[in-house]
Amino acid sequence: MSATFFGHPRGLATLFFTEMWERFTYYGMRAVLVLFLVAAVATGGFGIDDKTATAIYGLYTAGAYLAALPGGWIADRLIGAQRAVLIGGLAITLGNTLLAVSSSPRGFYLGLVVIVLGVGLLKPNVSAIVAELYPEGGARLDSGFTIFYIGINIGGFLGPLITGWAQVAFGLRAGFAAAAVFMAVGVVQFYFTRRQLGNAGAFVTASNAASGADKSKQWRYLWVTVGLTVLLLAALFAGLIPVNAIRLAEGATYVIACMAALYFLYYFIAAGLKREERRRGVVLVVLFVGCVLFFTGYEQAGSSMNLFAERYTDRNLAWLHFVIPTGWFQSLNSGFIFIFAPFFAWAWIALARRNLNPSAPAKFALGVMLMGSGFLVMAAASAIVASGSKVLPYWLITTYLLHTFGELCLSPVGLSYYTKLTPKRFAGQMMGMWFLAMSLGNLLAGLIAGRFDSNDVAAMPAQYMFIVYYSVGLGALLLILSRPVKKLMGTVQ
Repeated sequence: MSATFFGHPRGLATLFFTEMWERFTYYGMRAVLVLFLVAAVATGGFGIDDKTATAIYGLYTAGAYLAALPGGWIADRLIGAQRAVLIGGLAITLGNTLLAVSSSPRGFYLGLVVIVLGVGLLKPNVSAIVAELYPEGGARLDSGFTIFYIGINIGGFLGPLITGWAQVAFGLRAGFAAAAVFMAVGVVQFYFTRRQLGNAGAFVTASNAASGADKSKQWRYLWVTVGLTVLLLAALFAGLIPVNAIRLAEGATYVIACMAALYFLYYFIAAGLKREERRRGVVLVVLFVGCVLFFTGYEQAGSSMNLFAERYTDRNLAWLHFVIPTGWFQSLNSGFIFIFAPFFAWAWIALARRNLNPSAPAKFALGVMLMGSGFLVMAAASAIVASGSKVLPYWLITTYLLHTFGELCLSPVGLSYYTKLTPKRFAGQMMGMWFLAMSLGNLLAGLIAGRFDSNDVAAMPAQYMFIVYYSVGLGALLLILSRPVKKLMGTVQ
């Protein structure tokens, strides 16, 4: 393959734009989801109470991360990453179309399920194909992923802008329609340019691919699972099985937490670890907890903070005769990453030269504490709201800025150290645990957001301060523990 995309294989351009449009769709749809659910029926929404709507939001975002686990397995064992990405893109397009056209809640929720399945097929496998474009690894792979990451943030920046504007200009469902249209663009682009990928992501190159009788057996397992899932969904949508979104989210939280606990027990007791591997495993548990804590607060962005922007923020720019669409605030995170990621990358290198670079646990602690400090800003803003006034947008802007700083301390570091600290024979499983941590954080975020009562504005400052106390407090505890935890890392830097 000739290097024509910023000095990289042309296939990187295919993956860059596929992921860009997928993230456009995901973050764009996320920016308008809760606003649609709580909007009055007379305006085209479902008129759902905040607690239920945010629980649905938590289930949806958590499901998208959980689905990455079977999505990766299906690609590795049965169809290859390229086909998984194509099918996933089609599913996301179909799901958003259902959101845009379904007049009943049942059809709408079916659309959310279809999107979750599509994200599970596309998201992990498009990243896996990027790695296969660089069999030599090294710095060139790192550079390729950096370019790929730019595509993620372009999509994350543009998605809320377009869907938020469409929701205001053309109606509540127009945001979902816009997401469907642009995901379709991504699918078409991938289909007509995937020849640039060569064998990268093709099934014949899948190292874990089964053959013969084993492959037939795995297909049977898959079809039995699909059949049972379809039957379960049919029973749910027919009303044969009563569903309460809040109880479902609470139950899923306990199930995922138990899954994590059982896996780590197996890892330490029955996985045959060497002493050094067991010591590093303790660090993995600490990072897992830090990831859950961070995303519990961070994912308030699309739920409680989105509702705060809609109801309590003065978005009217009188001098421009323009009202800022609520969904536009969701673009701030990606915009700030563009601006500040190079600075953070430079800062870590500069500190390392002086032997001052914080350890991975310390960076995690800083990330959690920065996230918590953002909610200190929200507590002050909500105190103004409780006094009877709306607040200016800079309160939310400052909060998102602090959350972005926290993300830049935590997310890249977490992915890197989860690969460095994990024995190679457990690499795939531990990546699954990282997704599990993000999923658990998203579920908890939806449940916490449901505690904010629009009829009890006076309680909001204390509720935001609760998030400050637990996040900054636990972040400080992680910081105190970072030195002994660093010793458990051994020679890993």
